[in-house]
Amino acid sequence: MRRDYHRWYSDRVGRDMGVVVYGHFGLPLLAFPTSGGDEWEHEGQGMIRTLSPYLEQGRIRIFCVNSVTGESFYKKGAHPFHRSWMQAQYDAYLRHEVIPFIDDQCRTPGIAVTSFGASLGAYHAANTLFKHPDRVKRCYALSGVYDLRPFMDGAYDDNFYFNNPMDYMARQHDPWYLDQYRSCDIHLVTGCGPWEKSGQTYQMSEVLASRGIHHHVDDWGPEGGHDWPYWHHQMWEYVGRQF
Repeated sequence: MRRDYHRWYSDRVGRDMGVVVYGHFGLPLLAFPTSGGDEWEHEGQGMIRTLSPYLEQGRIRIFCVNSVTGESFYKKGAHPFHRSWMQAQYDAYLRHEVIPFIDDQCRTPGIAVTSFGASLGAYHAANTLFKHPDRVKRCYALSGVYDLRPFMDGAYDDNFYFNNPMDYMARQHDPWYLDQYRSCDIHLVTGCGPWEKSGQTYQMSEVLASRGIHHHVDDWGPEGGHDWPYWHHQMWEYVGRQF
């Protein structure tokens, strides 16, 4: 299986950011790490090994990115407005640096991207589709959180609002966005397995339904736990069915 590592300095987030690309051909999957992970986490946790048959068959390519969680929502020593600003910068990095990079690697300008991630990575996967539905057309948000207010110590600004899906999607009325969402395949994934808390998944579903946005709530029951073995099984099934 082919693996390539790319790294460049991003003025938007103010540091080097790495992207690991797995596979030689296929539809692009943009993979986000959990809160403590980086661009190598999916390999280290065995997700790449789980999906390797699909990679070797040329059905998919996986683009694993780093996050700025340590400088944004998880940086308790920083002012809350710095945390929300860093998330806004990260969103701009994804849209204006990572997605064009995927276009170039796939040699297909405008290719539809699928995002996925678990836990806080599910937030990024969903938020990136919600913000950029013209480019990210499918997401698998596994065991996600969609309301980041507990990370803001009671503070609130525009950067936070426009990156907190539970808020901005509840007021989404722009015809262009609503039309784009009609061509998206949105999966909010949860269950009742160990350590899983499904409340925010169902709350996010209610928000989307209130805006008439078609989506799937995939409740895996006892097979929907908050840990890597559950996420491996879910992604194996999703890729096998839909790619």
